[in-house]
Amino acid sequence: MPASPPPSMILAVFRTHGWFSFSIVMRSSGAALPRRMTEGAARMLRTPFNDGWTIAPKQSLFAAALAPTSPLAVVLPHDAMRDLPRSAASPNGSHSGYFPSAHVVYEKAFHAPADWAGQTIVVEFDGVYRDAVVSLNGDFIAQSPSGYRPFSVDLTSRIMTGTQNTLRVEARAHQDSRWYTGVGIYRDVWLAVADAVHIPLGGVAVTTPEISDDLAVVAVATPIRNDSRHQRTVRLLSWVMDAEGAVVSEKSVPVTILPGEPAIVRVSHFIRDPRRWDLDDPHLYRCASTVVDEIGEPLDSDETTFGVRSLQVDPIHGLRVNGRTVKLRGGCIHHDNGPLGAAAIRAAERRKAERLKAAGFNAVRSAHNGASRAFLDACDEVGLLVIDELTDVWTVGKSSFDSSLSFPEWWERDVEALVRNGRNHPSVIMYSIGNEILEIGRPGAAIWGRRLAETVRALDPTRPITNAVNALVSMIDSRVNAHDESIALDFNTILSADGSAGIGTSETATRLTEETHAQVDVAGINYSEARYDLDAEIFPDRVLVGTETFPGRLDRLWTLVEKYPQVIGDFVWTAWDHLGEAGTGRAVYADDPVKPVGMASPYPWMLSQAGTIDINGNRRPISYWRETVWGLRDEPFIAVHRPQGHGRQLTVGRWAWDDVLPSWAWDVEEGSPVIVDVYSDADEVELLLDGESLGAAPVGIDVGGHQRDFIARFETEFRRGVLTAVARRSAREVGRTELSSLDGAVALRADVERDRIGADPEELVYIDLALSDAAGTIAVDESVDVVVTVEGPGALVALSSAKPDDEEPFAGDTHRTHEGRLQAIVRPTGVGEIRVLAHSERGDAEVVVRAE
Repeated sequence: MPASPPPSMILAVFRTHGWFSFSIVMRSSGAALPRRMTEGAARMLRTPFNDGWTIAPKQSLFAAALAPTSPLAVVLPHDAMRDLPRSAASPNGSHSGYFPSAHVVYEKAFHAPADWAGQTIVVEFDGVYRDAVVSLNGDFIAQSPSGYRPFSVDLTSRIMTGTQNTLRVEARAHQDSRWYTGVGIYRDVWLAVADAVHIPLGGVAVTTPEISDDLAVVAVATPIRNDSRHQRTVRLLSWVMDAEGAVVSEKSVPVTILPGEPAIVRVSHFIRDPRRWDLDDPHLYRCASTVVDEIGEPLDSDETTFGVRSLQVDPIHGLRVNGRTVKLRGGCIHHDNGPLGAAAIRAAERRKAERLKAAGFNAVRSAHNGASRAFLDACDEVGLLVIDELTDVWTVGKSSFDSSLSFPEWWERDVEALVRNGRNHPSVIMYSIGNEILEIGRPGAAIWGRRLAETVRALDPTRPITNAVNALVSMIDSRVNAHDESIALDFNTILSADGSAGIGTSETATRLTEETHAQVDVAGINYSEARYDLDAEIFPDRVLVGTETFPGRLDRLWTLVEKYPQVIGDFVWTAWDHLGEAGTGRAVYADDPVKPVGMASPYPWMLSQAGTIDINGNRRPISYWRETVWGLRDEPFIAVHRPQGHGRQLTVGRWAWDDVLPSWAWDVEEGSPVIVDVYSDADEVELLLDGESLGAAPVGIDVGGHQRDFIARFETEFRRGVLTAVARRSAREVGRTELSSLDGAVALRADVERDRIGADPEELVYIDLALSDAAGTIAVDESVDVVVTVEGPGALVALSSAKPDDEEPFAGDTHRTHEGRLQAIVRPTGVGEIRVLAHSERGDAEVVVRAE
């Protein structure tokens, strides 16, 4: 984290009638309260605990004695699975992208100062995948089965002050998910030290129960623990500050606490003329809390950001944010960060949120686990709404060793962690208690669903709840359907887009899912948009959201979202491509030598390829079509079908898109036949080559017997030049765009996203490398090896081409371009000038970044 500012308040203590009053004088700069307290002050604010770690594979006692493995130094967040060799023989198969299983051990040696004696010492893990076991100085102190649950470990009773201590964390992953999970301490770790009287980490809850244009009531509930042996009377100081750091409200409350019995202190702040948090103006306030003793000495501090925003859901207005109806332009995302594996480095999480927002999304669903604190922070800052999801399974597993094994014993702690992590984030608008739960349709699911929903409501009554239900899943259990002849379990029909939609509207599906939908505030519908019409008739007060939908059906889906007020949005599978579920979104040529088996592709396939944004953060052509359907884009977009695929039979699956690129720089003979698509919301599009018309086409094409809107299609030939698309509505031009062929020499070129960053390991430098001409036109059919070196205070942490079946690892300094592109990611290691040099047979390129 960046260095903390100096203390920005002066606390004067005056004794009054045996107690004291406080005068708080803010410095004229208006600086915010410090993120970390100075020495001698309260220290319970989290401080990063990410450096100084080592990792090694777990060895048995005898193996370690005979051939011990040398540990490797790492900086957290870290994913130990990403750099393990992939293999067709991986027991995890296509689910993990053919990455192997792993069992690893992290260790951190740290000095505990003598003045920690008598203090409360807590280490907080934002996420360890998975089945974490934590020990201190060789003694077990905690475990956490879930790979996504934030958890805290109290070291107070076991730590040795005045000397060295060793913290050890074991983690493992093995056939436990339907996607790539990574393994290890892949999210941030924090240290907190405070008095025996302290505010538990993550305990402060902020709500805004009343909001008007001239006043907002901010209710702050602060738990205070007393781990001493005596009753204590202390005082809670609470401030609310705006984004500029100016104090807008302050409170002071005395608190008497029995030993071992936590007290919850509630204060109300009143903000005049509040600035609301909204998608287009994500304004954040900060609430700072300090506990002081009888003479005014600080004992502990805490801080949280929050937003003043209202949230309402009903079948008349749909979803309202600050009184305005919002339709959710949503996408599902997994938790990995592509080339970084599962490592939730703060800069990567921020970049993901920014790029999703820039592509037209205003909402994401964290499928199928709680999002990281870093990602929720980023969504708060950029104005991206979140459905925060609990889990993919309850008591019935989908993989051999998934979390269904621990769910019955740990579900309450998992739910509490999800809500505690999300409740102060204005970006979080809804909790999802599950995804395609296999128990749905059985009586047991009704019991578990109600338990989960009511527990979430007890912890956070301010947000609605959903459950992502696939009606087909509720019907394929033979015990449910053995005596129901109305269900024809023809899986070829069921697994087609129209088949799954039709099954989902059957009378049996309606009956089996009714109680599940009734338990939540918003019915989550996976792959059954036909229910929108049906439920508007038979359940007119049921609010719906498309929690998971096929990417190529948005033109039909969005029409229904806009038609029905009770349908609040659509979440495509997926918004951002991910590791694992290899080949789910693959378009398959009949003559491909490596063919899929069912929905999965064999090794070396690694990526899902269902994302509208690729793993490097680049928008794929479907992203521009979606933006057009949403009504956010007037400029036409040209997507050219790969000429090398012309005439070959292509199967585009339910999660796939056409094999297209926005390029007119193909390495094919002139005159080669080619199909050109233009995405547009106009009536017709005219295509020109060097100013000469190639004809006009209406917008709207036939795809497999169905009309697909917002696309004009042209059968033409490839010839070098400038290809221009002109969109017209009512015969009037409303937009144009163009693509150019290569002009002149192709060379390796580099572009850096930011040339100044913080000298902090939570920062990252992204460098895009491309084979292009001087005008920036990329040679999409050319591939070369690129060697990347880093000079100065930085380390190369990933090279990625986003090739879905790439056999080259992300680690290492050499990688081959794909479709003319490659991305390098560098992590700063200190202050100074970082030079990144790329070498290839097409020349060299260099960027310079300042870490400060």
